[in-house]
Amino acid sequence: MDKTKEWLLTTKYKEFSILVASSDASFRSYYRLTKGSESYILMDSSLEHKSLLNFLDITHRLLQQNIHAPQIYQQDIERGYLILEDFGDTNLLDVLNVDNFEGLYTKAIDTIIMMQQTDVTTLPLYDAKFLHMEMELMQEWYLKQKLALVLNEQEEKLIQTTLKRVTDVVLLQPQNIFVHRDFHSRNIMLREDNTLGIIDYQDALSGSLTYDLVSLLKDCYISFNREDIERIALTFRDNKQLTVSDSEFLKWFDFTGMQRHIKVLGIFSRLSIRDKKDNYLKDIPRVLRYTIETALRYKETEEFAQFLQKVSAS
Repeated sequence: MDKTKEWLLTTKYKEFSILVASSDASFRSYYRLTKGSESYILMDSSLEHKSLLNFLDITHRLLQQNIHAPQIYQQDIERGYLILEDFGDTNLLDVLNVDNFEGLYTKAIDTIIMMQQTDVTTLPLYDAKFLHMEMELMQEWYLKQKLALVLNEQEEKLIQTTLKRVTDVVLLQPQNIFVHRDFHSRNIMLREDNTLGIIDYQDALSGSLTYDLVSLLKDCYISFNREDIERIALTFRDNKQLTVSDSEFLKWFDFTGMQRHIKVLGIFSRLSIRDKKDNYLKDIPRVLRYTIETALRYKETEEFAQFLQKVSAS
């Protein structure tokens, strides 16, 4: 934090108080700057310079689409600092409950539909290679590292077959759509005017229709009744005016969810093992439950679900 304070002295915010605001799964840190009634967020990406250019690019795209991304008031790309609009401390996870989740999710879905109009020109593609590479994190970090499994040839083949099947279905749905990639309750801020502010979007890609919908409705940090989630998911389809059956749309939704949750099993395990961020371990059971319950619904993934059940219980 000393280097951050030194940098702050070179700016017009040098007389502002600075307090830790939050950190995330990356190596970025966030500080709140306050002076009287003024408040800003200082984003410290000094350990992740590359993400800054992406953040600036995606912010510009979202603001052009009238999405509530934070305004940028000062930037120092060379050192890795930004001064941003402060959306406050309340995210969706702080307020979601069984009484209000449908209304809040509906509001967030409206934001997804707006985001999906965002220009994706020059954004990298969320293609088969990328989808598959993400899921392979599960095999390396969850199965081999966290569970200390030594996989036999048959198990290796089952995993690779399943990952291909998941990827194939994900790519059946409409593509070349703006994907936030982490559109969950912790990255959706409830602003003072009751509108939603969107953060942590610097890794956006051009990809599949239902990815952000799955991130929202099958959140790794909170879950609700499956029947309600299906019904809300289908309202997204209706609002998008898609001529696709309930069963086909829900299969897109479910397989995209499997892709995400298989990946997250690897990411949460890696955060603990490699990065010593053990607070994500408590969320693995929910992610595992999503993966197994969904995979059991489909013949193509049933055997994989049974494999996961067996190794995770042992």
